[in-house]
Amino acid sequence: QVQLVESGGGLVQAGGSLRLACAASGRTITNYAMGWFRQAPGKEREVVAGISWSGSITDYADLLEGRFTISRDNGKNLVYLQMNSLKPEDTAVYYCAARRFGAVVASLKEYAWWGQGTQVTVSS
Repeated sequence: QVQLVESGGGLVQAGGSLRLACAASGRTITNYAMGWFRQAPGKEREVVAGISWSGSITDYADLLEGRFTISRDNGKNLVYLQMNSLKPEDTAVYYCAARRFGAVVASLKEYAWWGQGTQVTVSS
């Protein structure tokens, strides 16, 4: 089992930045692809970004327009999401998830373990 805990969310003005962190425990995530997802009120959960087990491959939702960056520190069992130029439409609960395999995929169904989420609110 892998336990995931997100942190770093909060209230920020449009144009600002936040850095989310996902701390994993229970086992090392070195061999697992990791992903960040988000869910806004009344909407389905959607993929934001993914990173392969080594960090060499990353993938992002097209709508982000290059504003977010996912990274990982396998030595510390941590995954990050740097979010810049935030917009009100980025407001959502952000979730970290781990996949049992090392390759990045976008499908939520492929991720076995999920954190509880951290709220990000962007004011206009």
